[in-house]
Amino acid sequence: MQKTHEQVWNSCLGIIRDIVEWQHFKTWFEPIQPIALKDNVLTIHVPSQFFYEYLEEHYVNLLAKTLKRELGKEARLEYRIMVDSGSGGNKPLTMDVSGQGFRTYSNNEMNFPLVIHNPVKNPFVIPGLKKMQVDSQLNPIYTIDAFVEGDCNRVVRRAGKTVAEKPGSTSFNPLVIYGGVGLGKTHLAQAVGNEVTRLHPNKVVLYVSSEKFINQFQDHSRNNAINDFIHFYQLIDVLIIDDIQFFSRAERTQDALFAIFNHLHQSGKQLILTSDKPPKDLEGVQERLLSRFRWGLSADLQYRTMRPGWRSWRKRCAMMGSKCPKRWSNMSHTIFRVMSGN
Repeated sequence: MQKTHEQVWNSCLGIIRDIVEWQHFKTWFEPIQPIALKDNVLTIHVPSQFFYEYLEEHYVNLLAKTLKRELGKEARLEYRIMVDSGSGGNKPLTMDVSGQGFRTYSNNEMNFPLVIHNPVKNPFVIPGLKKMQVDSQLNPIYTIDAFVEGDCNRVVRRAGKTVAEKPGSTSFNPLVIYGGVGLGKTHLAQAVGNEVTRLHPNKVVLYVSSEKFINQFQDHSRNNAINDFIHFYQLIDVLIIDDIQFFSRAERTQDALFAIFNHLHQSGKQLILTSDKPPKDLEGVQERLLSRFRWGLSADLQYRTMRPGWRSWRKRCAMMGSKCPKRWSNMSHTIFRVMSGN
């Protein structure tokens, strides 16, 4: 009896699962869906062009061996690549590509067990550390409780709490927080991250400014290690990027961000972005990125009235274990009145 494409692919996964590290298997093989099997050609669906290129570069040896073990030496692999997931009622756009690497291997050239050497370089740790440990880069002082709710921020604060409770599982993905300087964008974004680490300690959360993200990309580009950079960020469960308006001057970095965004979103991971303006007003950012920024919720932080801003400042003092001196209290009270126009 001839095997179905699901049976063949599941048999391949059974072998691959025992060879590659669990995190690599979860990242690079679980998202793959078998589509068809005809004349010993297995077609698999992959979520992006970058995903296809990474498989061809890092895992073609393993894929060729396992597939030929199931279908014989004439086995071939084809990819159906998701080019655009579609929006506004449009159908998803895909393209079919043959597995190029299969032409260079015969069934006798590869013997099990295969050892895959794919160390993931972490831009936040000192090179050479064997185990990758990601420091969230979050400031623990920023919490949801310290972010006082008012009419100016009620929607975005409650959206942030919802995201923290169910990261990647709500319609608020990405959550884009925008507003003027000093309104608490960074506070709220990091507060959501801190709440995720409290509620879901096994999730990998990372906060990064756009400036640091761009600098890291440029460093990896100079070292011909862009794939390592993208792969690292694709392993994050909750990615928080601050001040995305600065990507306007970094065209190549936008390409990397596009690959990272697609992979995280399609893998059910959460993205949280901050900006000084709504996505529709961002200049110099690729339209394909802007369209993805609009997939979730874009919520603005408006200028506070005196009362919420003053309460937030006093609450933060209390959380730090200090009291506001009376003369500071009077002075700050006046400042808040001037800022709020009251």
